[in-house]
Amino acid sequence: MSIHLVGGGRDETRLGAVYGGFANEAADHARARGAGEPRVAVVTVHEPDDVTQGAEKQAWFAAAVRATARVSCLPVALPEGAALEAGSLRGLDGMLVAGGLTPAYATALGPVAQEIRGLVADGMPYLGFSAGAAVAARRAIVGGYRQGDVVVCSPDCDEDLDELTVVEGLGLVDLTVEVHAAQWGPLTRLMAAVESGMVAAGVAVDEDTVLVAGDSATHVAGAGRVWWVSRDGAELRVRLEGAGL
Repeated sequence: MSIHLVGGGRDETRLGAVYGGFANEAADHARARGAGEPRVAVVTVHEPDDVTQGAEKQAWFAAAVRATARVSCLPVALPEGAALEAGSLRGLDGMLVAGGLTPAYATALGPVAQEIRGLVADGMPYLGFSAGAAVAARRAIVGGYRQGDVVVCSPDCDEDLDELTVVEGLGLVDLTVEVHAAQWGPLTRLMAAVESGMVAAGVAVDEDTVLVAGDSATHVAGAGRVWWVSRDGAELRVRLEGAGL
């Protein structure tokens, strides 16, 4: 099964391209274990005093997946600061982790990272949207717009952090993941992190675009592009893949 990394965006004309592969893999997983309709957990993290925000996220992502396949979506809504419990992961055929404040998602999922890796290793597909994609990495950028006194991206991308911050993520992919690439501009933050050695390499994914990482290959689908950033000695390299190329 695969890891689906979505760069954000809510273009409903792109649901099939962005979510269809994930939903089909969840259905395959359900069939393999002799189950009926696949069970997909939709994990959202919301501000503690804004339950309505969490409900709106739940409704949108459940509808996005159901638009592509017959799926039973199980809501897992957590307030910022809370941690996901391992019991929420039982009997799943897929896991969709939505977007929001990236450090809060790292806090919510970190305690069950090992359990999530085990489920994925056993064939459960994972889809991360925005923050959910960022925390899928082994070394995850969770925010910040400065390295010391140097501004490396817009303060609008700070995620309530000043200093560029990298934490241990879920470890589902080795590449560090940035999102909203062309739309918000965090590609420069990823480049700074790679150039300084904070992370080894990474990808920045545009909105309404998905990078699918399988067992031995990757592919890009949707409206935009994926920006691959790596380092070859002292040289920083950027390669593009996706729409229009």
